[in-house]
Amino acid sequence: MGQVTTQTTSRTEWASREGFDVVTGAFSYSGAAIARELQAAGRQVRTLTGHPDRAGGDHTIDVHPLDFDDPVALAASLRGATTLYNTYWVRFPHGRIDHEAAVANSRTLFYAARDAGVQRVVHVSITHPSITSPYPYFRGKAEVERVLAEVGISYGVLRPAILFGGDGVLLNNIAWLLRRLPVFAVGGRGDYRIRPIHVDDLARLSVTLGSPRDTTVIDAVGPERPTFMELVRLIQQTIGSRARIVRLPGAIMPVLSSALGVVLRDVLLSREEYFAMAAGLADTDGAATGTVSLSQWLAEHADTLGRNYANEIQRHFR
Repeated sequence: MGQVTTQTTSRTEWASREGFDVVTGAFSYSGAAIARELQAAGRQVRTLTGHPDRAGGDHTIDVHPLDFDDPVALAASLRGATTLYNTYWVRFPHGRIDHEAAVANSRTLFYAARDAGVQRVVHVSITHPSITSPYPYFRGKAEVERVLAEVGISYGVLRPAILFGGDGVLLNNIAWLLRRLPVFAVGGRGDYRIRPIHVDDLARLSVTLGSPRDTTVIDAVGPERPTFMELVRLIQQTIGSRARIVRLPGAIMPVLSSALGVVLRDVLLSREEYFAMAAGLADTDGAATGTVSLSQWLAEHADTLGRNYANEIQRHFR
């Protein structure tokens, strides 16, 4: 795992830089957190987004389309930018978009950034990306990192496993199920660990890597490392759920999740996500790079967590 060894940039130094910064998806989840952090540092922010309708009327972000079919327009939107913060990816295939398409789109974006003269790219990847991974998500993330290395722009890569905080999906929907179902199923023994990081910690790390410097790759992980079973039990206790937690064979979990997804018109947990997590790919052994405590955050949001279901398909595809 790479480590941040360069000197951080103060907010005063940051704000004094010329130009502006670009964030993909500044009205989505992690992109919104990065945009807030940049604006707090006094930076002007432009976003490339596929959902300009989410902007609302009270923002100060310059909005441009994220159109991968028009690389010339992409380059024009990036021209003059100091740093590109890239959060673009797809969690699961949907319609015509799959992980291969996401890799191709990322390549288009990075080369457009190079052509526009962008000085630095900060890219959000995933823990344990591998070109030889059996999981398309992790293999695709590795391919995107390789493309970024080939483009020739200074870059930093953050590798988070699971995000929480804000309007994040995973923990909220676990809580939602625990509030409403009499039984909650955990695949296998549930002893596979995860290293969640708060989305604001990810944003702070992103901004730290934004100033031009040497290539840096770090795991973006929080201070706590529960097993998945421990996480579910902690959420159960925190929200006061009476659901019974049961262990089921791992092979059953994707089938059960798919059935629930049909009812909810969403993807709760894909087959790839479950088996990758069970294989330990949401865990790392390295030191924490985030500071926000998962258990403390859960305690602070016990009354609101899981009150409403967060539909991933509606957020990103409708």
